[in-house]
Amino acid sequence: MAKREKAKSTTGKAEGPYRCVENFDNLAREDFEGKDTLDKLFEHAVQRFGKADCLGTREVLNEENETQPSGKIFKKLILGEYRWLSYDEVDQIISHLGSGLAALGQQPKSTIAIFCETRAEWMITAQACFRRNFPLVTLYCGATHLITSTELLETKLKSILPEMHNLKHVIYVDNKSIRRTGYPEGIQIHSMQAVQELGAKPDNSVQRPQPTDLAVVMYTSGSTGQPKGVMIIHSNLIAGMTGQCERIPGLGPKDTYIGYLPLAHVLEMTAEISCMTYGCRIGYSSPQTLSDQSTKIKKGSKGDCSVLRPTLMAAVPEIMDRIYKNVMNKVQEMSYVQRTLFKLGYNYKLEQIKMGYDAPLCNMLLFKKVKAQLGGNIRMMLSGGAPLSSATQRFMNICFCCPVGQGYGLTETCGAGTITEVADYSTGRVGAPLICCEVKLRDWVEGGYTSQDQPRPRGEIMIGGPNVTMGYYKSEHLNNDFWVDEQGQRWFCTGDVGEIHPDGCLQIVDRKKDLVKLQAGEYVSLGKVESALKNCPLIENICAYANSDQNYVISFVVPNQKQLTILANKNGISVAWEEICNHPAMEKEVLKAIKEVAASIKLQRFEIPVKVRLSPEPWTPETGLVTDAFKLKRKELKNHFQTDIERMYGGK
Repeated sequence: MAKREKAKSTTGKAEGPYRCVENFDNLAREDFEGKDTLDKLFEHAVQRFGKADCLGTREVLNEENETQPSGKIFKKLILGEYRWLSYDEVDQIISHLGSGLAALGQQPKSTIAIFCETRAEWMITAQACFRRNFPLVTLYCGATHLITSTELLETKLKSILPEMHNLKHVIYVDNKSIRRTGYPEGIQIHSMQAVQELGAKPDNSVQRPQPTDLAVVMYTSGSTGQPKGVMIIHSNLIAGMTGQCERIPGLGPKDTYIGYLPLAHVLEMTAEISCMTYGCRIGYSSPQTLSDQSTKIKKGSKGDCSVLRPTLMAAVPEIMDRIYKNVMNKVQEMSYVQRTLFKLGYNYKLEQIKMGYDAPLCNMLLFKKVKAQLGGNIRMMLSGGAPLSSATQRFMNICFCCPVGQGYGLTETCGAGTITEVADYSTGRVGAPLICCEVKLRDWVEGGYTSQDQPRPRGEIMIGGPNVTMGYYKSEHLNNDFWVDEQGQRWFCTGDVGEIHPDGCLQIVDRKKDLVKLQAGEYVSLGKVESALKNCPLIENICAYANSDQNYVISFVVPNQKQLTILANKNGISVAWEEICNHPAMEKEVLKAIKEVAASIKLQRFEIPVKVRLSPEPWTPETGLVTDAFKLKRKELKNHFQTDIERMYGGK
C-alpha cells in the first residue's frame, strides 16, 4: 500500500501536472451532491446528527494565582467536565445570532470582523455568518460589526477602538460582566446573549449565499512580511474540505476532535468544519490547558486531553517537537535498564512499522503512558503549517501508536494541497495531491531546481483546482502569484520548492524566500538548517540568519532551559538563567552541540552556523517573533537581534 502509485502526470511530462490516481479524470468539487455552500453543509449535518453532541467546552470551576520561584505570578485553572451543545442546539443559536446581527444593521455581502480565541462561540459566529451571507474577516479592516471576547476587548482592543472609524457595534462572546465606560462615542457594546435574544423572533428574510459568494477573508500568518487577506468563496472551501476528508478514513460520529489551534488559520477552521459535516464532536481547548503538564493546569488536576480523550487532533510541528523533546528528556532520566528497554522496544517497533506491521506488546508495556498524555484514544494526527522533522514524525508514529498525516497547503489554497495516506509510513514527504487539486513544478533555474533534475524532478510548486482562492483583499497589485489557465482553472504559485517521487508523492525541499546566496556563491536554505538543528537536545527553537555579503551563517537560539542549566552547573556556572544565556562558555557549548548534530545529519560545512546568540526569553505569538502557528517571523527576528547580528558579523 505504501509503495503503490498514488499520483501521476496528466501529460506524461516530468513537471506534471500530477493528479491523484483515484480522481484522475476530473477534480472533486463537492462531497455531498447539491451541498455547494457552507450553510447547506451544516444544515445537512443537523438533519443527520441533530441530537448528537456537537460543540463542547470545559467549565471553569476555579482560578488561582500561583507565585513562581522567580517572583512571577501564573494564573492556574481548575476545570470541570465538558458541557456539550447538540447539533440542534447549535443550529438554533446560529439562527438567533444571525437574526440578531441583521437586526443590528449587518448587511449581506458586507464584511464582519472576528478577533477571538479558539472556542465554540467562534465557530457558532462563523456558521451564523455563512448562513446569512456575511463574509467573515479575521482582521479588522473597515467592518461595522466586530466580534471578540471580554479579555481581548479589555486588554488589546479597547485602546485602538478610536482608530476603527467605521465600527458601530462590538459583540463580546462570554457571559462575563464588562465595564462599559471608556469606550468611544458611537460604538455600542453588546453581549452575544443579548444579540441572540434580539434575534429570537421568527425571521424569514434570510439572504442565503451562492457558491461564488465570499465566505471568509482570511489573513496569512505574516511569516514572510505583511499579512495578506485571502478572499475565499464558498465553493473554494467546499472543494478543499472534500479533498481533505477523503484522506481521513472512517471520519464520522464516533470521532472526537480537540480544537486548540487558532481558528483564524485555515488548517484549524477547515478541520473543524469538516468534523461538523461528518458528525464528529469538537471539544475546545488551548495550548495552555491541553495536557496535565500544561502551564495553566493546576498541578494534580487534569488537562483537556485527559478529560476529552480525543480520537483526532491537528498539530503544528512546533507542538509535536515539544512533546518529542519532553518525552526524550524523561527517557534520559530513566535508569540504565529502563532506558535500554525503551530503546530496544522503540527500535523493534520502528522495524515492524517499516514492514507494515505493529508491535502490540510494546504498545502495552512501553508506550501506554506516553500515549495517555493525549488521552490514549488518538487514532490519527494531522500535521501542517511547517515541515515536520523525520525524527519527530517517527516518534509520534511509534510512541502515540497512530499514523501522522503530514499535510501541505496554504491559506491561498484553503489549506488543501497534499496529505499523506494513513498506510504511508515514509517520512519527510507530504503525500500525493488531494482529489480536489493538481500539482505542477515550474523550473527555478537560478536556485538550481528543474524538472530534469536527477534522480527526481524538482521545481517551484504550483497548485491548481477549485480550491484555489480568488486573490488578495483590496490588494490587486499582489495577485501576480495567481493565474488562470486556458481551461479556466485557477492556479497559485506557492514559492515553495518541491520534488516529486516515483509514486507521485511530493516532498518539500526548499522555500524561495528562505534561500540566501552567500558571498562565495553557495546557496543556504535557512528553513532546512533550522529543521535539521531542532533535533539538538539543547535547542528549543532556532532561527538561522545569513547576509549575502558575508560567507557564513549565524543563528539565534532559544535554549532548552533544563538541559542548558544542567550543562552550566557541570561547567561550574551557577548563575541566573539570563546570565547563563549571556555566558560565552555556554554559547560555545551550544555551538559544539550544533556541530555534532549537523555532522550526524550531513549538513554542508557552509550551512552550519558559526556563531550563536542565546535568547533567555521563549518566542511566543505574544512577543511578536513568531506567528500564532509558531512560524518564525524573520523580519521581526532580524530587527529584534540587529545589534547581535552586527556583533556576530564583526560590526560590518
